[in-house]
Amino acid sequence: MKSRYAKIIGTGHYVPERVVTNAEMDARYPEYLAQKGYPLSQWLESNVGIKERRFAAPDQAASDLAAEAARTALAKAHVQPEEIDLLIVATDTPDYLSPATASVVQHKIGAVNAGVFDVNNACAASVTALIIGSKFIMTEQHYNTVLVIGTYAMSKFINWADYKTATVFADGAGAAVLRVADEPGFLSSLIKGEGQYHDYMGIYVGGSYKPPTPERLERGEHYLVFAKRFPPEFNATHWPKLVTKVVEDAGYSVADIDRIYFTQVNLSTIKTVMQTLGLPLERTHWVMDKWGYTGSGCVLMALDDQIEQCRGPKPGDLIVFCTSGGGAAMAAAAFLW
Repeated sequence: MKSRYAKIIGTGHYVPERVVTNAEMDARYPEYLAQKGYPLSQWLESNVGIKERRFAAPDQAASDLAAEAARTALAKAHVQPEEIDLLIVATDTPDYLSPATASVVQHKIGAVNAGVFDVNNACAASVTALIIGSKFIMTEQHYNTVLVIGTYAMSKFINWADYKTATVFADGAGAAVLRVADEPGFLSSLIKGEGQYHDYMGIYVGGSYKPPTPERLERGEHYLVFAKRFPPEFNATHWPKLVTKVVEDAGYSVADIDRIYFTQVNLSTIKTVMQTLGLPLERTHWVMDKWGYTGSGCVLMALDDQIEQCRGPKPGDLIVFCTSGGGAAMAAAAFLW
């Protein structure tokens, strides 16, 4: 039987209209300046890399952001919604606890022939979904076109009394169209977990562990929370190992990487990891400076943003995605463009 490969043939992204600047955050949290002696914006820009972020409108759900990104990706790929065989939504801010947000998106974009499901391993979800979608194409004859969308509406879960979350997390979505091909696209992957960190950061009220009782809602327990402090070196330690493993499994070396996209959680960490890998900073791209931290959507958003700037990967380039998130979950993948 002829080999089947999975290639990314189109990308898209969407950010909401509402821009929230660091100046607004300084005004909201004057106590930070009083305590630290410098404004919150100074720390955000010098350490995290965020200058402003986008928040969804009150009537926008994660599915709305996803649908907008999907339409852009489909248009760039010259694919009609009814051609989609499988639609995977990657998110940990779903419209509902149940059913899947993918069902909502399917209806909104008219993907009437698509199978649907969600992936939730926090901010590693979009790359996990790319891996799953690629393997469906490569192993199943009737899956030829897969739409992957990473969408994030974390502003809906922000506790405004907590500046550590309110100033970093934001909203947006990124999408990619995968299609069966005669030449290699998807090459290799690695999905890992460090489950001992499951109770460090998350939204812990709303599921079966802590149902949303009136008392819990009144106490604000349904908001995103940093319950414990992650080891500050976690990503800087794990990301180089993930990247090295996936490129070596694909038959390449780290030096062969043409473009690499990381979880957009901290610019300082990205710079450190690029130095550790021995790669010039020009081979990566970041968007947290203008869009904030967009979790499940961020790597696909970064990829599409770079493509729109005419600085994206060229045919034959080796590209790598490297992500991590709450849980702690991690996923990396290598593709030929």
